[in-house]
Order: sequence, then C-alpha cells, then structure tokens
Amino acid sequence: MKVAALLATRATRAHRKAWTAVFAALTLTSLLLGAFGLTLVSAWSAHPRVERYAGADLVVAGDQTTRFSAASLGERETVSAGLTERVRIPRTALTVVRGVPGVRAAVADVEFPVGLAGSAATGSATGSATGSATGSATASATGRPWEAARLAPYALRTGRAPQRADEVVVAGGGGPERGGADRVGQRLTLRVGGHDTAYTVVGVADGPRTAVWFTGAEARRLSGHPEALDAIGVVAESGTGAGELAGRVRKALDTAGVTDVGHRADGDPATVRVLTGDDRGEAEFLAAAPARGELLAALGSVAGAVVLVSLLVVSSTIVQALRQRSHELGLLRAVGATPRQLRAAVGREVGRVAAWAALVGAAGAAPAYLGLRALLDARGALPTGLELTLLPPLWLTPLVTAAVTVLVAQVAALIGGARTATARPAEALRERAPGRGRGITGLVLLGVGASAAGTAALQRGATAAAAAGAAAVTMVIACAVLGPWIAEGAMRLLGAPLRLFGPGGRLAAANCAASAHRLGAAITPIVLVTAFAGVQLSGGATLTHAGDAQARQVLRADLAVHADGGLPAGAVERIREVPGVRAATEIVPGTVLLARSQLGAPELERLPVFGVTPERLTSTLDPGPRSGDLTRLRPGTVAVGADRADSLGVRPGSTVTLRFGDGQEARLRVVATYQRSIALGDFLLSRDDLLRHTSLPTASGAGRVLVATAPDADRKAVTNALARAVPGARVEPDPAPVRGEAAEQALAEVVSVAVVGAVGGFTVIAVLSTLALIATGRRPELRLLRLAGAGRGQLRRMLRLEAAATVVTGLVVGAAVASVPLLAFSMATTGTVPYLPPAQAAVIVSVVVATAAAGSLPPVWGALRGRYPR
Repeated sequence: MKVAALLATRATRAHRKAWTAVFAALTLTSLLLGAFGLTLVSAWSAHPRVERYAGADLVVAGDQTTRFSAASLGERETVSAGLTERVRIPRTALTVVRGVPGVRAAVADVEFPVGLAGSAATGSATGSATGSATGSATASATGRPWEAARLAPYALRTGRAPQRADEVVVAGGGGPERGGADRVGQRLTLRVGGHDTAYTVVGVADGPRTAVWFTGAEARRLSGHPEALDAIGVVAESGTGAGELAGRVRKALDTAGVTDVGHRADGDPATVRVLTGDDRGEAEFLAAAPARGELLAALGSVAGAVVLVSLLVVSSTIVQALRQRSHELGLLRAVGATPRQLRAAVGREVGRVAAWAALVGAAGAAPAYLGLRALLDARGALPTGLELTLLPPLWLTPLVTAAVTVLVAQVAALIGGARTATARPAEALRERAPGRGRGITGLVLLGVGASAAGTAALQRGATAAAAAGAAAVTMVIACAVLGPWIAEGAMRLLGAPLRLFGPGGRLAAANCAASAHRLGAAITPIVLVTAFAGVQLSGGATLTHAGDAQARQVLRADLAVHADGGLPAGAVERIREVPGVRAATEIVPGTVLLARSQLGAPELERLPVFGVTPERLTSTLDPGPRSGDLTRLRPGTVAVGADRADSLGVRPGSTVTLRFGDGQEARLRVVATYQRSIALGDFLLSRDDLLRHTSLPTASGAGRVLVATAPDADRKAVTNALARAVPGARVEPDPAPVRGEAAEQALAEVVSVAVVGAVGGFTVIAVLSTLALIATGRRPELRLLRLAGAGRGQLRRMLRLEAAATVVTGLVVGAAVASVPLLAFSMATTGTVPYLPPAQAAVIVSVVVATAAAGSLPPVWGALRGRYPR
C-alpha cells in the first residue's frame, strides 16, 4: 500500500494537466446528477398548496384518482392516474358529516367560472357586458358561496355578507380591470353559464382578486349541479384532533354508503376522500397531483439516459487520461510492479481527483436545481398550486450522487488500467489492437439499438419516445465500443480527399490511418453530443412541426366567437342565422383516459380531445375523414383518429370504452374515423357529452364557435353582426389554428431543453477534455516531426485537417445514429420524416466545430512555436 500511495502521489503531481480535464468532467457529472436528484426528490415530496381550505381541519371531496387493473405475468397489476376534472360528491354527504361528533361546522363548497363585465350604473342585465367586435371588457373570475369564505378564512373588509340572490361580495384590491368593483353599492353584470345577470356589491373581503361570492342558494343554482358539491370543509370542535375526526367522518360516510357522483369502471372504486394536512390542497388544485406524476415520469424517462451518458463520458475521459500514460504504466509493470500495485496506484490517483471534483459538483447542484425550478415556473410548465418541496434531509441528495460519481470514476479507472495491469511485463510496453470481444460487444449493442428502434416504430406516444431515446443511447455506446473500427473505415473514405491538401494533408491522412484507436476516442464524444441532442430536440420538433401543419390544414373557419363565463344558451343557433354565415361549429377542449393493456401491462393514457357540434362540421374543420360520417356525432358516439383506430382494431359501428376527465366511464359507438389526429387528438366527441364531464356548468358554452362565412360575404359586416347577435362575446377575425395539446407538453419541452442543455454542455466538456488529452499526448510526436523536417505551417495544416476529419466523422456517425430511432419514431407517430429546425442544427454543428478546434489546436501551440522545437 505504501508503494501504491507513493506512485499515486507522484503521478498526480506529474500529470496535473491530464487530471484537470478529468476533474472538469467529474465535476459536471456530480453537478448534473445532483441537480436531477434534487429535482426528483422534490417532485416526489411535492404537494398541492392549501389556500381556500387553510382554515378547515379536514376536507371531504371526491376521489380524483382513477385505477385500472390487468393481469401481467400471471399477477394482477394496478395502475392509477390523476383526474383533472372535478369529481363531485352528493349533497347528502353534507348531512352525514354534520352529524359526526366533534364537527363544529361543515361548509358546502362549489366553484364555477364567472365572466365579469365592467360596472354598470343601471340594472341592465346585458348592457355592460356588450363587447366590441374584436375585444371585450369581460374578465375571468371564480364564483363560490359566501359561507365557504370562512374556510380560508377570508374576512369582510367592509360591507356585509350577501343575503339576497342579486347580491355579491367581491375581493378587495380592485384595479382598472375590475372597473371599481370593490366599492359597496356598485352594480355588476356577471355572466355565468352563458346568462348575464345584474348584481349589487354589498361587501368587500380578503381573498384572490378574481373571487366573487354569492349566497349559498344562488351559488348552487349557478353551479349547474344543485344536488352535488365540489367539496365540504370541516372545522373541528375545540379539543378534537384532525386525525381522530377524519376517522370518524370516514366511518360515517362508509356507513351511509356515500360515494362519488357518476358511474365508475369496474375495479375503480368511487370512495369519497377525507383529506387532512397538505392533502387538503388536492381538493383545490385538481391539476397539481397529475402534474406531479407527469413530472416524475418525465424526469424518470431521462434519468436513465443521463446516467448512461455520464458513465460513458466519465469512463471515456478517464480511460483516455490513463491511455496517454500507457507506456509509463507499462514501464512500471516491466520493472517489476505487480498488477495489484498498479491497480491500487491508479485507483488512489483517480479517487483523489474524483473526491474533490464530486464535492465541487455537489456544491453547485443546489443552484442548478433552483435554476431548473425557475425555468419550470417561467415557462408555465407546472400548474398553479403545485409546491415542489424539499425537506431538510433531502438537501443532502447531492452528497449521495457525489458518492456515485466517485464510484463511477473508480470503475472507469479499473477499466482503463486493466489491460496494462494484467499484461505480462514483456508485453506491457507494446500497444495492443482492440480485441475480438470488443468488436462482438459493439455489434451486439448495435443490434439491441436497432431492436429498440423497431419497438419505437411499432408503438405510439410516450412509449415510442422512450424506445427511441433508449435506441439512441444504446447505439452511441455501441459506437464508442466500435470506435477504432469506425475511425479506420472513415479514414479509408477521407484519406484520399485529405491527401489533396499537400504535405499537411498527407501527414494528416497518415496519422489518422495509423492512430485509429486514438481517433476513435476523439470521435465518441462528438457522436454522443450529436446523437443525443438530435434525438431530444428532433423528437419534439417533429411532433410540433407535423401538428402545426395539420392544424393549419384542419382550420377552415374565417372567424371565431367566444366569451368569458360561457356563451349564452342558443348562441350557436343565433350565429348560424346571421347573414353571411355559412356554418358554425362550437368546439370544446377536454381530456379522456384510455385504459388498455400494453405489452401485457395495464396502462392509463391521458389524451387531449375536442367536443364539437357536428352540423356542417367539415365547413369549419377538416379532420380528413377516412370512413364513416362525422355528422352523425351525437352523445354516446365518438370519432376516432385513423392511427388510433388501427391500433385498437375499431371501425365505424365498433365500440370504444373511454374514461372522461372526471373518471366516469362510457362505452361509445364509433361513427367515423379521420386522418388529422395530431392536431385534433385521437378522439372527437359530442360537445354535450364532453361538457357533462367537465368542471364547468353543463349549460355553459365553454369553448369557442368557429364561423365560416359565405364566399361573397362582407367579413367586417359579419363580424359586427356577430357582436350584436351574441352580446358580450369576442369575435376573432383571424382564429388561431385548432390544436389539441397534451397537458404535459410544456413540462416535456422544459425538461427536454434542460436535459439537452445540461448533457450538451457536459459532452462539450468531454469533447474538449478528450481532444485536449490527445493533443497533449502528441507533443513528442510533433517535436519529432519538426526535427524530421516538417514545417510549422505543414503541421498546423495537418492538425486542422485532422480536427476536420474528426468533426466530419463524428457528425456523420452521430447523425446516422440519431436518424435510425428518429425515423422509426416519426414514421410511427406522424408518418413523416424527422424534422429538426435549421437553427438548432446549425447550433449543434457550430458547437461541435468550435469545441473540436479549441481542443485540438491550443494544447499543441507550444510545440509549434519558435524556429526549433522545444
């Protein structure tokens, strides 16, 4: 051990420059793993924020989780998914809860959207709600019963509580957009469920600026479901603990047989929940719990790729640093050093560098995590109300990832020094060619990558994306293993063009051909950054590009009409009667869940959908009908995208079982199939069907009406006529394309950008480090060439051409590696070739070229200076 310690100390001092590159790679590895580790544990411990129910000891609400079970590998497996639409509970639950001992108060709560118009001095029901043709004075607000204000608690600042149906309390702090609504006595015209009604402000209270409180009876009427409640806030009597009371309430509800409203699927229990502590927020922010699961899934899907990339980069850098010293290690072996002493010396040497690098990276993990949090917030990737929390012990996660980094470095050191340490002393000084086992391993990995790409071609959605990512990483590792052979083949192709550049070109061709092993090590990180960035960026860009193209093809409407608080009843019929209007279609966005077995395992897939009115649908929207009749779309029926129909094996006349956003299941008869499902989603439903399962009142026109005008109609005149026909509505002269986007798309985009940025920067450092190590090790070779008569200009040209050959080979191989899974993924999901924005492709090429130049040329400038070599 003393010999190993002495060798490690001397070697560390003598090879500081080589270990600087390794230190940088290990520092970034520790930082990247630490930041992702913190993000994962913060998502694991995340919970919805508690606001409206902060003053309640517990909350009784519907079960916002749906479950699906199937037999997998002989065992029953169950998966679950969060529901983003309100699951309501029967009003009878209120009576049950109020009768539980220890309950001081049980307050019913309902919530509904309100269109808040400008204030009016008169009691006109519609006068102040009339908007212009291109805009409106309406603003979005939220209505609730005044009794529920005590659950926050929100107190009156001035005035009194509402007592009559035409009285409201508004939140304080009004501004110009509130039209002075915070003044007691003001008259407001509010739109709820498409109906305009005048109310008198009788009080101003604390609370969010968009809150409006009504009497309990009026709130129940406006909610559209008077016999159902959104939630019940419970306040315990003094001396009664929340946990104890929750048990009593749970038992009372079970005894009374109270369940959620609506029909659930078999095996999906509709049990009313009793929430305490941080769980109370789940009854407020419905999208928070599903978003937590999506964040964990998104981070988990890239965690494996990030770890594999880290292992590959760190191993490559350490192996290259040790390879530069292979002659030195071989000499030690030749003079009597034992394999155990060499392994111990290398392990100690790498361990010292790795320990310091891992600690430095761990220190930077927290700022990197906070930066990712800020990016998620800035891009709106997380829904309102989701709190990413970190308990004090979880802040130690970077220390765990630092230990993993040290372990990775030690394993890489064993791999890098294995051949020299185990060689016989007489052979230790001779560099051996890559063995047959390495070649077989590389070919097997290529086959595995191709198989994963084939899986991506047969799957859809997240499964196809995950398979494509796995294929790319596997094929990059295969290229790293096959690096010498790839370099040798590349030089056979590039040798002739290089020789055309004179003596420098001939030197470059000869060096590249003679040092295929070295060139392969330089190519590997370039292949990695090109393939990884290409797959991550092109996958999302291909879907977005194809979806945007379809969205433009789908839209045939000339105008769009919508209003906060919903369009009034009969608005679509009135719009159709306006002179110059050829067709009008109301379209409402929503989500459904498809429960099915995928490769033998149960799966719940959340899908964006639209609900539409079918009359003359193709005049405003062109889904690209393939079979059936879209005009037969009624409640109880569905139209299915062609690809989804093929995967489910359905056609017009078949049935499809779907779960709506509130968890209720329905068997729907297929009436048509259509082509443009990337823009419109995989299912088109009846508007009335979809509205019955949203958090909005069923009478509310929640979407917008697309209007197609007659060819000879005056567009401006039609716009003004629509504004008069539907008071308070906004008329858009250039409607935005119709595009159904998955709820997690923004999250996936942010995670993808963060991963590409982090791993891209990581691999750039790897490229720089590897090339710098190679260039540093070539200084004796360059001095010898100068002594043999080569001029400085010839050597500079040689180095530039070698760098160019490395870059070209790395980019071509990286693009080829990325194209295989991307082509499979894009053909399976969009039916088109992969797409990468030219600007992003230019950035990848520019970064690779600049990095290769910086790593290849500056480290050897010293050997090229002066008249005589130094």
